[in-house]
Amino acid sequence: MREMAFTPVQPATESQPLQSQLGCDMKLRHVVESQQFTVPLLMDLFNRARGMERVVARGGTLDYQNKIMATLFYQPSTRTRFSFEAAMHRLGGRVLSTEHARAFSSEIEAEQVEDSIRIIGSYSDVIVIRHHEEGGAKRAAQVSPVPVINAGDGNGGQHPTQALLDLYTIYRERPLDGLSVAIIGELDRGRTARSLAYLLAKFERVKIFFVSPPEMQMKPDILEYLDEHGIRYEVESEIERVIGEVDVVYQTRIRPERVADIKGLKRYAIDSAVLRHMKPDAMILHPLPRTVELDKTVDDDPRAFYFRQAVNGLYVRMALLTMLLENQ
Repeated sequence: MREMAFTPVQPATESQPLQSQLGCDMKLRHVVESQQFTVPLLMDLFNRARGMERVVARGGTLDYQNKIMATLFYQPSTRTRFSFEAAMHRLGGRVLSTEHARAFSSEIEAEQVEDSIRIIGSYSDVIVIRHHEEGGAKRAAQVSPVPVINAGDGNGGQHPTQALLDLYTIYRERPLDGLSVAIIGELDRGRTARSLAYLLAKFERVKIFFVSPPEMQMKPDILEYLDEHGIRYEVESEIERVIGEVDVVYQTRIRPERVADIKGLKRYAIDSAVLRHMKPDAMILHPLPRTVELDKTVDDDPRAFYFRQAVNGLYVRMALLTMLLENQ
């Protein structure tokens, strides 16, 4: 794997511009939002991820045995936390982990996330944080002495590493330029959908269809961002109108408690009937977990990529960790 030169990580201050705090172009300091990533940086990450596939196939490496990753989760998680922890172990590193940070006595006594990050950063070389408040990861990055990775923040925030592995899964199968994607589900609070939309906007001739119940449609800030970057999109409320023309179906969950008409959820679900109208070479992705929006009969269809998508998360997160830890 070729060596990359990165600017050493320094604690950020609130007076620094956001791009300076988070890192840009080929200088990753923290991973907080999808907008940080340029196409060259994405391609470097994806090349590294391909290399990590080979590393895992031979049982991992000990190259990072002197590094410690702290996973600080204020909200419960299984897939994301295990993926990051497996990634660090495969790199030979060690893990400090908690999935119930809000229940810590320090948090009960109202210790702010900034104080926690300053302390935990003195124990570790990189911090992976999932925070219950939108912007929580950015607050952490502004004071952290070590790299911070956003593993999901708030309802309607971002989940950039999920979007990176989503894009990598697509990239492994087809060109990203000229892609047509249907993003379906609970989009107003969909941090994975929001993060993916930001990444798709980096590429040429992309078209995005946002499909959801009207009360859960994508927020205006994303639509305005796409307008500013010349990305074509359509807002739809019916799967049938778009399912036959897209290359990728990115299905996300809709929590039943948010819908008045539960029977109406079927209009946004992928099942065997919907499969018959899709392109024969289309891809079905889902960040998981699923509820009623993705029927288990879809699992055996060759267009179902969501389990491979989850495996790709290991490779992408390994690659991302190396990019950050090389600065240490």
